[in-house]
Amino acid sequence: MAFVDSTLRELRIERIETFAVALPTLRSFGVSGGAVAVAGTPSIRVLVKVSADGVCGWGEATPIPAWTYETAESIVTTIDRYLAPAVTGKPCWDLDGVNAAFDRAINRGFTIGSPLAKGAVDMALHDLLGRALGVPVSTLWGRRRSDRVALGWMVSGQTASEVAEHVAEGGALGYEAFKVKIGLHSPGEDLAVVRAVRAAAPDAPLWVDANQAFTADGALRMARELAPLGVTAFEQPLPANDVAGLRRLREHSPVPVALDESLRHPTDLATFVKLDAVDVAIAKVQRSGGLTLSLRLCALAEDCGVRLMGSGLTDSDLGLAASLHLFAAFGIDTPVDLNGRQFVESAYATGETVRISGGVAEVPAGPGLGVEVDEDVVRDLAVDVLAC
Repeated sequence: MAFVDSTLRELRIERIETFAVALPTLRSFGVSGGAVAVAGTPSIRVLVKVSADGVCGWGEATPIPAWTYETAESIVTTIDRYLAPAVTGKPCWDLDGVNAAFDRAINRGFTIGSPLAKGAVDMALHDLLGRALGVPVSTLWGRRRSDRVALGWMVSGQTASEVAEHVAEGGALGYEAFKVKIGLHSPGEDLAVVRAVRAAAPDAPLWVDANQAFTADGALRMARELAPLGVTAFEQPLPANDVAGLRRLREHSPVPVALDESLRHPTDLATFVKLDAVDVAIAKVQRSGGLTLSLRLCALAEDCGVRLMGSGLTDSDLGLAASLHLFAAFGIDTPVDLNGRQFVESAYATGETVRISGGVAEVPAGPGLGVEVDEDVVRDLAVDVLAC
């Protein structure tokens, strides 16, 4: 934070509560690892409430086992049994100290160690601090380079014949950029989908995300097919820990390679920078364990001359707002993948929430994250994910 107001010095974490809520799913969506959202089946999000001396803040974790190892069950137990006891009583403003306590409670291995669980608490603390002072998160940081963030439309059609309809839907809502998941089918079928998107949106920014689905040789072959289609970035083509393969791919790919799952912690980005193995770094709040570490990662990318792009985890409005604050702080000026509104209804959000119009999101101006949470609705939507 840029400063610590005297009203915050005595605020200490009193209680941390978790609520696994079942949110309405608007449509189906999948990645190379499997389903992310299934129409007709509620989408589970874990909301976290941190309380301190009559003030509270809210955060969100988005369990997607098809994308990462954390589940709704593991997030709830990690927070309730390990993270909450480790930080209860600590000053709310000491975000660095909280993250250090998290790493002692759930230590890092090859990855950051339960980033979704840690990130939800960190997000809630940011919300609490902003609400205690009556200012947005960006004021806490002392940086906000833009008030609006352009969004990309996620093309969820899985065949070339479905694509035109999905692109037209996004275009009708004012979206001018599109993202496509590949690695779900054969390379030929994936290419047919990307070509169909390009045919439906000839001049739009277009990028693809493989979610670790390829080998180095397969990714290079795919990149050579994508380049003539004007694809602006090839996101996470290889497994997250294939540093050597990503370095080789970056050297030879005609399409810039963007890293997502590879960048769990700022030190991961430092490694890729030292090895000259990254073109683009994806900023993603939950993947990196919250806003505190995400700020460090983005600042490192900026200082090293690595281009930043933005993404989310099909978040509901709390995660959406947190990402908007982060992306605006660094002035990310390319369309970002914050697709939660396409797939999930944030039934708990009331009153003034995140405004999206014409494919552009306004960075919330209210205190904290700027999302008003109806706790009664949260409790009504809560489910016991640990029940046998």
